[in-house]
Amino acid sequence: MPSETGRAIETGRLVLDARGLACVQVLLLTRARIVDLPPESAVTVATDDPAAPLDLPAWCHLTGHRYLGPVQSDLGQAYRIELAAGAAVVDRRRPWAVQP
Repeated sequence: MPSETGRAIETGRLVLDARGLACVQVLLLTRARIVDLPPESAVTVATDDPAAPLDLPAWCHLTGHRYLGPVQSDLGQAYRIELAAGAAVVDRRRPWAVQP
């Protein structure tokens, strides 16, 4: 079962355990956990979802966050994102839909 609380590893860095979640669930967890983080925070999303290498960069493009690419983590395969100031906010239930 994935950890929905995430793990702060140092100021401005967060590791999310999204293993076992499928595509939209990974984005929903990510969206929920980054809401209160400051711009330029680094977020590492650990996931075994085979769609993540496509979904996460597309979601970053949609929102304006910076996709930094795949990385290895203590939890296995992961992907790093840098949060952007002024990023678009997506719907909390539909992470592919930008709120007006």
